[in-house]
Amino acid sequence: MNLVDAQAKPAQTAMLDIARDHPEKTLAATRHLRMPAHHDVRAANVDLKRLGAVLAVAYERDLHDFAELLLLEKLGPRTLQSLALVAEVVHGAPSRFNDPARFSFALGGKDRHPFPVPLKTYDESLNFLRTSLDQAKVGDREKLDGIRRLARFVHTVAAKRKPEADFDAVIAHENAISRSLEGRSVFDRKPGKRTFIDRPRQRTLF
Repeated sequence: MNLVDAQAKPAQTAMLDIARDHPEKTLAATRHLRMPAHHDVRAANVDLKRLGAVLAVAYERDLHDFAELLLLEKLGPRTLQSLALVAEVVHGAPSRFNDPARFSFALGGKDRHPFPVPLKTYDESLNFLRTSLDQAKVGDREKLDGIRRLARFVHTVAAKRKPEADFDAVIAHENAISRSLEGRSVFDRKPGKRTFIDRPRQRTLF
C-alpha cells in the first residue's frame, strides 16, 4: 500500500481520525467488518489480466529480456515475477489495488496459500532491494529507477496485450517448482531444513 501517494490523502486522514478516536469506538466498528468466508486464494479473488501481465513479463523471452534491461540486472524469471509485483505495490496507482490477493503471488504464504514461500526467491528479491537502497544512498539510483520503470512496463503489457493468467496452471506450476526454490511453510518440520519460527496461534480480538 503506497500511503505517500498524493491520491492516498483520504486514507491518511482516515487513519489519523481513527488514531484520535477512543479505542472502544474503533473496536465497535470492527465487529461489523465482513471478510470472505474462505482463507485460501481463489481465482475469483484475483485480477487475472494483471497477474497475466506479470507472468508474461517474467516468462516470455522478449518481455523478460526487456524487463531485465530496465532493471540493469540479470534475474531469473521467478525473482523478476516477485519484483514486478513489489514494483506495483511501491509505484502503482491506488486504483490498481482492488485485488490484494494478487500480491500473494509475489512470495507465497507461510501457510501454503497460494503456495509455500520460495525462500530462494525471497532471499534474491530482498538482496536486490537492499542493494538498490544501498546504492541509492550514495547517489546511484539506477536500480531504484528500474523498479519504477518495471511497474510502468507491466502496466503497459496489461493494457496492450491483455494477457489472462490460467489460475489453476499458475498454482500447479508454483507447487511444481517449489522444491527447487526451497519452498517452505509453517507445516514443514524436517530437521536441518530452513523453516519459519514457530509462533503461537493468532488470538481473536473479541
